[in-house]
Amino acid sequence: MRGRLHPAKEKEKVKQLILKGKSYNEITRLLGVPKSTISTWFGKTIRKPWSRKIMLEHLASIRKLAAPALRNKWRKKREEETRLIKTKIEKELKNYPLENIGFYKSLLAMLYWTEGAKSKKACALKFANTDPKLALLYVRLLRLCYNIDETKLRIGLYVHYYHSIKRVKNFWSRVLNIPLSQFYKVYVKKRSKTKRFRKNFAGICFIYYGNNKIRKELLELGTALQKIIIANNAPVAQWIEHEVADFEVVGSNPARRTTNLYLTH
Repeated sequence: MRGRLHPAKEKEKVKQLILKGKSYNEITRLLGVPKSTISTWFGKTIRKPWSRKIMLEHLASIRKLAAPALRNKWRKKREEETRLIKTKIEKELKNYPLENIGFYKSLLAMLYWTEGAKSKKACALKFANTDPKLALLYVRLLRLCYNIDETKLRIGLYVHYYHSIKRVKNFWSRVLNIPLSQFYKVYVKKRSKTKRFRKNFAGICFIYYGNNKIRKELLELGTALQKIIIANNAPVAQWIEHEVADFEVVGSNPARRTTNLYLTH
């Protein structure tokens, strides 16, 4: 079926509106002429005057339309990636020695080696972190690998002005299953109320256990595992030991020692 005929005057009006910078949508609303018809008439013969303002408005409108679709696309991609990783890990875990206490003790040693007190002056286990899941993992592994005296566990908390001391203490007590009677006095760190800084959820949790023998054992196990794992890369391991020796000898200022560690060679 043939569409309605448009008089020459209407076509001329469309032409003048295009030359004035009107969009096809605007012309359609004004005159009722379909965009497809306008395009057929002048799409190849008249280039609309370029306007930065109109272009930016057009791009902004396109982005608003495209943004939800893009967000949905990337969300689905992330979800699929997460699903594949979870499936892969579930299959791998079936081959892990989850019944071997040595496996858990090696995890505990590595965990303490990264977040625990390693100074020679230390005389007990001291572990610190802000992540409740990591702190719980440490306590769980400690209880699993050693027959510890629960009454010797102590908790120290470092908080900021914005924390509720009562709420934070109750939170860590519930997470770690350690009674409030075994908590030290909470330390409130001095921090400017005007200076911007990243806020954490429940402060810093310090977990103490008065047993230096376990501390030494975990550090020794961590060191032994480290040597075994990098044994196939002996030249690098020897270079690291040499650099660490230089680091311990040169200077008394930590910043100066760090500089020497990287610039000696």
